[in-house]
Amino acid sequence: MNSILKAHLALIGTNVFFAINYSIIKYLINNHFAGALGINLIRVTVSMSLFWILFLFRKEKTFFQKKDLKKIAICALAAIALNQLLFIKGLSYTLAIHASLLTLISPILITLMAAGMLREKISGTKIIGLSLGVLGATLLITRKSGGGSGNNILLGDAMVILSAFAYSLYFILAKPLMDKYQPIAITRWIFTFGFFMTLPLCIHDFSLIQWHQFSGNEWLLLLQVVIPGTFLAYIFNLYGMKVLSASTAGTYIYSQPIFTAIIAIIFLKETFTIFQLIAGILIFAGVYLSTRKPQVA
Repeated sequence: MNSILKAHLALIGTNVFFAINYSIIKYLINNHFAGALGINLIRVTVSMSLFWILFLFRKEKTFFQKKDLKKIAICALAAIALNQLLFIKGLSYTLAIHASLLTLISPILITLMAAGMLREKISGTKIIGLSLGVLGATLLITRKSGGGSGNNILLGDAMVILSAFAYSLYFILAKPLMDKYQPIAITRWIFTFGFFMTLPLCIHDFSLIQWHQFSGNEWLLLLQVVIPGTFLAYIFNLYGMKVLSASTAGTYIYSQPIFTAIIAIIFLKETFTIFQLIAGILIFAGVYLSTRKPQVA
């Protein structure tokens, strides 16, 4: 199997793993096996440990400049302490389908932040795309959805959007670091800083996890969230970005809501309404237009 095909398969795997996570996390929370922040602490702790174990088997010598360590710490604050915590807590309140569709606004927010922080120009087409994305997100969060198990959809949707803001900030800040150092080294330290940032916030939820209620099924589900759904997803995504490109890897995020919807409908009994479909189309179109590169004459 050539490297191009493996990279495409890795990116598909990344988004399938993430899509499965939505339903598993909802299942564990809804059935009172674990709280959202407790699950997140397990994800961060195990992933950090696996990244350091991987480091022991790699011939990697990465030395960071002191000023860049501070930037990595800020990236960890955005990516782990804010993005992951807001997302998983928001997911516990809203529907899996809502969360996956709202996650798509990250590329739109990245475009806005790049315009503000990196002085990138926004064309008329991008403005239309941004408007469509905002319209789709607004339609999604203001319409009530039947089925599923969201107990505070508006709050959950708002937290997912805030998590998308945090991720977009991380992406803007991390991109120069990823170009300067090995991406896997950056990711390892982001998880390391992130662990110490999230530990005080998550330790209470972690202490309340009902370990005695876990059967073999729950252990397997938790393992899926932690290993394929977090650690391998990050590894696969980095591999896809390295072999193909960041923009190509980014297009695979479009597949994530599709996988999420299928899984959530089957296992969580969520329903896919006409308003979710319209909102999804608007968000998809908005992301496409706002991130499309202009044609060179």
